[in-house]
Amino acid sequence: MLPPPSPIAVFSFAYEPFWGGAEVALREITRRIKNRHFTIFTYRFSREWEKEMHTDAVNVVRVGRGTTLPPYERSMFEKCVYVWKAWRKAERMHREKPFRGIWAIMASYGGIAALLFKLRHPEIPFLLTLQEGDSEEHILRRVGIFYFFWKKIFAKADHVQVISSYLKTFARKHGATCPIDVVPNGVDIEKLSTVRHSDPAFAGEESHETTRSFATLRLTHPASTIVTTSRLVHKNGIDILLRAVARLKHVRLLIAGEGPLETDLKTLTNELGITDRVEFLGSVSVSDIPNVLARGDVFVRPSRSEGLGSSFLEAMAAGLPIIGTPVGGIPDFLKNEETGLFARVDDPEDLARQIERLLTDEPLRARLIKNGMALVAERFRWEKIAGEIDSIFSELFRSRIIV
Repeated sequence: MLPPPSPIAVFSFAYEPFWGGAEVALREITRRIKNRHFTIFTYRFSREWEKEMHTDAVNVVRVGRGTTLPPYERSMFEKCVYVWKAWRKAERMHREKPFRGIWAIMASYGGIAALLFKLRHPEIPFLLTLQEGDSEEHILRRVGIFYFFWKKIFAKADHVQVISSYLKTFARKHGATCPIDVVPNGVDIEKLSTVRHSDPAFAGEESHETTRSFATLRLTHPASTIVTTSRLVHKNGIDILLRAVARLKHVRLLIAGEGPLETDLKTLTNELGITDRVEFLGSVSVSDIPNVLARGDVFVRPSRSEGLGSSFLEAMAAGLPIIGTPVGGIPDFLKNEETGLFARVDDPEDLARQIERLLTDEPLRARLIKNGMALVAERFRWEKIAGEIDSIFSELFRSRIIV
């Protein structure tokens, strides 16, 4: 007879229906680990959202209340409310049915709530996951005078899981002395390898959906299309991409994502005189990402910093050649002229040259697509990632005789 699932308290400021890389990873991993039971403490961004949701393996507990705004637009007061209420709610639930593990998603507000719980229950193993994509300078500026307290998140962790080698170095630098494993985010290979369209402009059909390969869909476009799926924030360098597109008269650009720089980027698009070749798609659901990628010939994100870059992996799985920058965790998977092309940071002229190469050098393009798809299939399947996270929990629990 199998033992009952180990209950684990998970602290993540944002979760469904807000989907960043960390939130997607949490959903995909928890739904695949069958011998654990996860309770996710997250913020209730809208009063219309249910306070609790239950499935066989995952409970979602939302604390606080507010208007439906993205996480990056929340006030410091709301974030503090989340930390306090998530911790207190976890304490109440722990008294009724004890948790056997603590899991913090990022060394931020979820990490602080997890730290408070760990300080009260030092015997419970604590896993810290780092998904941070901002630059170290930006993170430390945001932490400010609370750096000493923030470092305790690293110091009190019993195990750290990071999504890139860059973040492993980051964790060691800021106080982690425990074991650290690099386990990247994954991608849904099956959903990204084919796409369903009911739009006649894509499928060439009048009234019913058809399943077609991404390569076939790309051939339907008269002009080369660059696509990016990116939050509209400084670190993702969308301003550099716009300036590169202005240098390439024969391409169009699709931008999927929202963020605080949207107005500024649209103003820049107008100033560059490329409004007729740039389309801002706004927020796109996770399920629609394959459809967006299907419209592109090249995926580009000229990042200024990056924890890993799950959007690159999705594009690779979808059969798109990618262009990135040699920052953060990107070099973990992007090998120049093998699985993608590097462009220099903050250099629109160089970025334009790399885009031009991919649009004119068919052997290079074919090689990058083939190698990229093979790499993702080998290393970045969610089943493999979930298995590695489960192994970390098993190792954490082994010394405490918890299964």
